[in-house]
Amino acid sequence: MDIRQLQYLIEVARHGSFTKAASALYITQPAISKAIRAMENELGVVLFDRLGKRVELTDAGQMIAGQAQQIVASFHNLTSELDDLRNLKKGHIRIGLPPMVGASFFPKVIGQFHKRYPDITIQLYEDGAKKVELEVAAGTLEVGVVVLPTTHEGLCSFPFVEEKLNLVVHPSHPLAERTEVELAELAQDDFVLFREDFTLHDRIIGECARFGFQPHVIYESSQWDLISEMVAAGLGITLLPETICREIDNKRVKIIPLVKPVIPWKLGIIWRDDRYMSFATREWIAFAKSELSKVL
Repeated sequence: MDIRQLQYLIEVARHGSFTKAASALYITQPAISKAIRAMENELGVVLFDRLGKRVELTDAGQMIAGQAQQIVASFHNLTSELDDLRNLKKGHIRIGLPPMVGASFFPKVIGQFHKRYPDITIQLYEDGAKKVELEVAAGTLEVGVVVLPTTHEGLCSFPFVEEKLNLVVHPSHPLAERTEVELAELAQDDFVLFREDFTLHDRIIGECARFGFQPHVIYESSQWDLISEMVAAGLGITLLPETICREIDNKRVKIIPLVKPVIPWKLGIIWRDDRYMSFATREWIAFAKSELSKVL
């Protein structure tokens, strides 16, 4: 068993799929399957339960995957420290990025960073903010973008966007011509929300509960454009950040400020400061902080 096999195990567990893990690692699916089978034969246990196209860790797989994450993290720290000692300005950064954030803020920043440090590679993992925070706290990702405040201890952060949520409705909705809407007025509406692994999902449901009702959620998605299209089709209403609202075709929906309460949406970059941080990660944080501070 070697470090490469442990990395394969972690990626298959993360994606729940041999095919997706192979794509993320830029190798063939048969190669990753062969490596996992070799591990199973060597250890004498079954690591994954094959459920059609999806796979899940067995009890033994979960135990080994937990140890594998620590071993791989230690290996990355070792190689990063050696690179720093040799004063090589190169490396690899794993960044967690919620899907609705990436296109709005990061292509330009990543492009500029690559020009300055062409030998530093960046691997993006798209997932909900809750999952990203969990992965950074566990050390699986070096850096992540989340909705602040964080819930895990030991995380450092800096904010780069402070906005609020707006109501998005179909033009035929009874509230469509209003200049502002209170949350309590939406108690009888059907909601289209982000999935449960998105912080925004919990925040909206929590605010609705605070104002005396449980929202009727008819659909959940990880894609803001699909959510807005469902609203445009008259299937329900949604609450989206101002940045996302600026990307929506306002001829097909109505966007209305939400009041009582104003629900904040504060984005930040997070990392752990209680473990070794590679040159590449330190430079990325400093560069991103400088560039994204211009957004505020």
